[in-house]
Amino acid sequence: MPDDRSPTTGDSIPPVSLTPVAASYTLGAAVSRFELRTGSAITSLMDKKRILASAVVFLILAVLVYLQYRHWQSFDWGTFWSQARRIRKFRVIYAIGLIYFAYILRALRWKIFLKPVRPNVTATSLVSPTLIGFTGLALLGRVGEFIRPYLIARRTELPFSSQLAVWTVERIFDFAAFALLLAVAVFREGGMLSIPDPGPFYRSLRIGVLLLNLLVAAVAVLAIAVSRRGEAIASWVEKKMAHLPRNLGHRAAAEVHKFGTGLNTIHGPISLMEAALTSLGMWYVIALAYKAVTHSYDAPALDIPLLQILILMGASMAGSVLQLPGIGGGSQLAVIAMLSGPFAAPREMAASCGILLWLVTFAAVVPVGLILAHHERLSLRKLSEESHRSEETPTGTPPG
Repeated sequence: MPDDRSPTTGDSIPPVSLTPVAASYTLGAAVSRFELRTGSAITSLMDKKRILASAVVFLILAVLVYLQYRHWQSFDWGTFWSQARRIRKFRVIYAIGLIYFAYILRALRWKIFLKPVRPNVTATSLVSPTLIGFTGLALLGRVGEFIRPYLIARRTELPFSSQLAVWTVERIFDFAAFALLLAVAVFREGGMLSIPDPGPFYRSLRIGVLLLNLLVAAVAVLAIAVSRRGEAIASWVEKKMAHLPRNLGHRAAAEVHKFGTGLNTIHGPISLMEAALTSLGMWYVIALAYKAVTHSYDAPALDIPLLQILILMGASMAGSVLQLPGIGGGSQLAVIAMLSGPFAAPREMAASCGILLWLVTFAAVVPVGLILAHHERLSLRKLSEESHRSEETPTGTPPG
């Protein structure tokens, strides 16, 4: 006789039979719930890291601002605003145009890197991801730095890991091009002589630039070794670091593989020469933009030669490590300290020029980038989160 007791009152629950379709829906729902929980956990972890990093940067910048305030207690705001009103606007507009041209050169260089795998990709199609990516970097800070390779991976239907590798190689070309330009400015005939009464700062500059270029040479040798023996080097690194906690050996080996993948984008000596010349041209254009901004004040204190322009660029890049989303901070402070210190510019003029340089070189891309993002219905914050989630498992192709 069948047992017709209710499951709520009986001792057992009758088995449930699922059709294959129902079973697949049940499994899909479970997977979706797992992905939602995992994505929420990653997003929560990212948010905590962002808050912590922003808090640390804010504290450091607050200390630097306080030290500057104590040193500049006689700062004259009236002089500051009068200096700002004297700026030649045409030169500032010219500098912004140069910065946008540098973004086009960046897109052209990325096209050179994509030539082995996507020869039909045009530089024009990469301009929009480049501008949107740098807009995300300007507004979101360092958490937005993966937006550009993530968007390019989506556009070209390539794995995100491959474009992260290109991004890594791009940083090396940037570093090498800037170091070479600085070395030429320092060691060419009359380079140091263009600075009146060089003090200890300039006398030690030669040594610093020499060490910088030796570092570039060492990185170039390492790149050649990885391109030829990447697998062996990755295995050696993983074996040597196997005793370290948190799987650091495996992560380091993965970074070597990623670096090697990026080097594969340099397809022969012609591509290498094209990427190198494009990098040098781009950084020279950026130097011209800096020069246009400093000379827009039409003041002898800021009528500085190329060597000092490059030093100023180096200070700005070093200070950009400490950036608060949307407002910067570190770049402006570094430039102001350099102008008012070794360059001996008046404090009010140094402060005005430091802020203007940040607006031209970092923030000028924001209006066009936001227009392009709105036209393509893209959310910068969502792109940042997606890129960082993909960076955790970067083997797949980002969704279109």
